[in-house]
Amino acid sequence: QVQLVESGGGLVQAGDSLRLSCAASGRTFRSYAMGWFRQAPGKEREFVAGISWSGGTTHYADAVKGRFAISRDDVKNTVYLQMNSLKPEDTAVYYCAADHSIVVVTTMVQKVNYWGQGTQVTVSS
Repeated sequence: QVQLVESGGGLVQAGDSLRLSCAASGRTFRSYAMGWFRQAPGKEREFVAGISWSGGTTHYADAVKGRFAISRDDVKNTVYLQMNSLKPEDTAVYYCAADHSIVVVTTMVQKVNYWGQGTQVTVSS
């Protein structure tokens, strides 16, 4: 089992950058694929970015390709989401997620095993 705690959200202006962090508990962090999702008011939770357990493969939603970057530090048991050139439409609660399968993380939001509590990102125009 793994517990996830996000941090780094806040209020920024369009064009700014922000880095989210997700700290994971447990000694099995390296066995999990990790992902970031977001949910805006009135909308469903959507996939943003994912990274395989090895860190060798990353996936991004089309809306964030070229602007966001996911990475992981297995020594610190932490996954990051670097967000650049932020837009008002990026405003949402951002959630960290973990699952043994990168396929689940990237394509099956309903089956993801572990979630963090979320961190609010607000981008003003």
